[in-house]
Amino acid sequence: MKIAFEHKQSAHCENGVASNLMRFNGYDVSEPMVFGIGSGLLFCYIPFIKLDSAPLITYRAMAGFIFKRFAKRVGITIKREKFKDPKKAQKRLDENLEKNNPVGLQVGVYHLSYFPDEYRFHFNAHNLVVYGKEGDTYLISDPTMEEVTTLTDKELEKVRYAKGVFAPKGHMYYPIEFPEKLNLESAIKKGIKHTCREMLAPVPIVGHKGIKTVAKLIRKWPEKKGTKRANHYLGQIVRMQEEIGTGGGGFRYIYAAFLQEASAILNNDTLSTLSTEMTEIGDHWRDFALEASRIYRNRSAQNDAYNKVADQLETIGNQERDFFRKLKIAI
Repeated sequence: MKIAFEHKQSAHCENGVASNLMRFNGYDVSEPMVFGIGSGLLFCYIPFIKLDSAPLITYRAMAGFIFKRFAKRVGITIKREKFKDPKKAQKRLDENLEKNNPVGLQVGVYHLSYFPDEYRFHFNAHNLVVYGKEGDTYLISDPTMEEVTTLTDKELEKVRYAKGVFAPKGHMYYPIEFPEKLNLESAIKKGIKHTCREMLAPVPIVGHKGIKTVAKLIRKWPEKKGTKRANHYLGQIVRMQEEIGTGGGGFRYIYAAFLQEASAILNNDTLSTLSTEMTEIGDHWRDFALEASRIYRNRSAQNDAYNKVADQLETIGNQERDFFRKLKIAI
């Protein structure tokens, strides 16, 4: 039982799953277009949720929101299901495969046997597609991987029922209804407006203000938390930025690609100019990650290193504030 499903590697799992499922159903929608219409770009500091004993920082919308928003804005209906009983979850998955219907799954990363050891940690918001089954082995299209892979039924059950924050609970999803034509123009505008609202929100833990809040905390962590804890927190920022689903810099590059596509569809040259500016902001995120990693790996030769990376982060916060103000006007 193998569905003729085209695997295409992507920068981020949820965008890739959505784009690949759309392509399977006859709609050629790129990963950046899914991300932009789905208002995937975000910055949020969530101190009351801990991941690996450090405050959670996210550079993207919560898992599932990107595809959900994209689908709603272009007129697609997605069916989502969760199951208390793993056997019922497996049965429903098999039923879809028998109907030639590839299925998206939310899974935990830690027990993914095909992941390199350094990427296997307790993170339960990863997405992949199951597109077939041979015996007790499922055929897996994980868009973050170069090639398709497999998981046994026991391995798949384990990642579908991973424990902890954002536990997937057998979560599966797949599109069931489509319009004759996707109205990308309207969807693009809605997606951009939503992202601008979030990134310009007057809330100290969200958007450009959230970035500057974290910059202030970095200055205080060494004295308040001690060097060991401060380094762990700083490492968490970089890990979330550079290792989990393309992170801060990578998401900015995807959004820049989205604006480039949107510029042509909307015939709006300003969006093309802003695409270039967002790419530069992505570069600054990568520079910040490099300097921060030198600190927590004890390789920084600079004096007052924490304040200097905090300065970098404050500058990025101001850049994103100015960028989204211009984007809001442009759209």
